[in-house]
Amino acid sequence: MIHASELRLDVGAAAVLPAVAALLLLVVTGGTRHRLRRAGRTLLAVSSTVAVLLACGATANLLGGFFPTVGSLIGSSPDPGEGSVADVGPDGAGLQAALPLVAARSAQGLGSTLHLTLHGPASGIDRDADVYLPPGYTEHPGLRFPVVEWLPGFPGEPREVAALFRVPDVLDAAVAAHRIPPVVMVVPDINGEPRFGHDQECVDAQHGARDDTYLTTDLVGWTARHLRVRTDRGAWALAGWSSGGYCAMNLALRHPRTYGLAVSQSGYDRTPDDVVTGELFAGRPDLAAANDVVALLGERPAPLAMLVTAGTDEPDERAAAERIRAAAGPPVSVDTRVYPGGGHNQNAVRAQLPDLVDWLGAHLLPPLAPAAAPAAGVTIDDGPGVPQRELPVPDP
Repeated sequence: MIHASELRLDVGAAAVLPAVAALLLLVVTGGTRHRLRRAGRTLLAVSSTVAVLLACGATANLLGGFFPTVGSLIGSSPDPGEGSVADVGPDGAGLQAALPLVAARSAQGLGSTLHLTLHGPASGIDRDADVYLPPGYTEHPGLRFPVVEWLPGFPGEPREVAALFRVPDVLDAAVAAHRIPPVVMVVPDINGEPRFGHDQECVDAQHGARDDTYLTTDLVGWTARHLRVRTDRGAWALAGWSSGGYCAMNLALRHPRTYGLAVSQSGYDRTPDDVVTGELFAGRPDLAAANDVVALLGERPAPLAMLVTAGTDEPDERAAAERIRAAAGPPVSVDTRVYPGGGHNQNAVRAQLPDLVDWLGAHLLPPLAPAAAPAAGVTIDDGPGVPQRELPVPDP
């Protein structure tokens, strides 16, 4: 049985076949409409219209590089671990068994992307995640590494980052060129299933899922307990594309004791209220304001370095970047970049990734050999000068 993820949309035939079908239907409609009854003419007209729309959509997708497969369009995958080199099971139970493979790849200058399912005890959420261990992770057992939580866009999943955008390959090249220190990357599923038409925006919703808690408490806690990572905020970054970019900024501003860096690639500054997202805060303005990037910036939070990008063909994202830059002030620094062309598609994401990774490399703290092993707790704190935000709590 052929899965939707095997049906390619990024090949010429995906645009040519709908165009030919649309042309044939238009010819048939024009040649037979006088000999058909009203129902037949209506059916042909509707079919022709649908075919033309499909042909236009397929051509736009081919030119823009939005969705490479039918599976990516509808948000389904037969293999949630696609792009990884090993599956380490529930909560990474097989992590130690995978380390020889990690070491063998590291000897070739390659990082290793491992797939797992992560249970969130605080949030009650269970989802897939990928973990990238950089070259040198196994060779230097005394080192603790910086961390990037890389958040997929909607309706993406971890495999989008590994298999579609190939972020691990970009990191391998950047580490080899000393443009970024060896870094651990954790890629969570930010939405879960059902994927299409189910955009949760990484927030703790009113009467809904506790995605913020999952990403900033459960995921951070698991990473600090099971991987050799630094636990100071200057070594922790959030990064993401589209909705993942909004999530990166929002979560970093909401949790200043955990994160010191945020990268938004074509993100926005507040949650949408549309057919796929809905009203996440159920009319509570305090929750909406507590998840609004511009509003959070107005409160002058802890020191935070942010990179906010957009393409010239993305007017909404450029406008959001301008609002964010205008709202920011010390101790927050915002670097805004507008790339030529761009557009909300995978081609733009891939083209911009090296620049984003270089920015992270210039700001992340390097690996560290601590004088003593950190405590088993999961609090990541840069000292008493960084207070935790007091945030409103949604009703369960």
